[in-house]
Amino acid sequence: MGKFHRILEPGLNFLIPLLDRIHYVQSLKEIVINVPQQSAVTLDNVTLQIDGVLYLWVMDPYKASYGVEDPEYAVTQLAQTTMRSELGKLSLDRVFRERESLNANIVDAINQASDCWGIRCPRYEIKDIHVPPHVKESMQMQVEAERRKRATVLESEGTWESAINVAEGQKQAQILASEAEEAEQINKAAGKASAMLVKARAKAEAIQLLAAALAQQHGNAAASLSVAEQYVSAFSKLAKDSNTILLPANTGDVTNMVAQALGIYTTLTKLQAVKTQDEMPPACEDPQPPTMEVLKAEQANSS
Repeated sequence: MGKFHRILEPGLNFLIPLLDRIHYVQSLKEIVINVPQQSAVTLDNVTLQIDGVLYLWVMDPYKASYGVEDPEYAVTQLAQTTMRSELGKLSLDRVFRERESLNANIVDAINQASDCWGIRCPRYEIKDIHVPPHVKESMQMQVEAERRKRATVLESEGTWESAINVAEGQKQAQILASEAEEAEQINKAAGKASAMLVKARAKAEAIQLLAAALAQQHGNAAASLSVAEQYVSAFSKLAKDSNTILLPANTGDVTNMVAQALGIYTTLTKLQAVKTQDEMPPACEDPQPPTMEVLKAEQANSS
């Protein structure tokens, strides 16, 4: 009779004719509503065209029927006004970056207002955001400028790193070259020292052998033969390296040249022997017994 009586549960229900009448039928399924496209102004005064999708769920059929005349229309209008309000708090760049937080804020605002209507909004999604053409061109230019900037920075960093790598390579190459040169000089010096030591030892052994050979019988004859051979060998090499030659008067007298060489050798040997005797300490002489004349002189002096 025009007054709320009861809510019919799912299943079999009985009504009294002429007294009971079904006035509202509410679906408890999740409802999807398209929010129409609308204009909104951002914090930096850019006009956007934006639309979305709203998801509803009837939690209380009594409130949804008697709390509001048209719940879907009411929620749609609330979603549009809340969307405009939230967009006015954000700049254009933040609208694209904070899209998820914008959806969450709209859902919270709808749920707070629609609680008395028995409706629950689980989620809201923004479908499209349309930017004016001149703003889109400016954004495209900004993106291109930012990309060119990043490309320039990356190129400069690459050049910088390349220069550092080349300098480090040259530094390491110079260090290795100096170390190699130092090792080479050390090896050459060690080789020269070893060669000089070997030559000195060989020369000392040759001198010892030569001295031992000269000390033996017929050593002078062997020395004369060696000097004569060296003289003939040296004479045969004359006039090969230069055109200017200084020769003694008796060049062809081999015997005289050998005799002079042996004379020099004999003189040096005698000088060395005399020097060795001078360096030796003098020997102690045995005391001689006094003579008879010395005894008689001592007796006369005593008387």
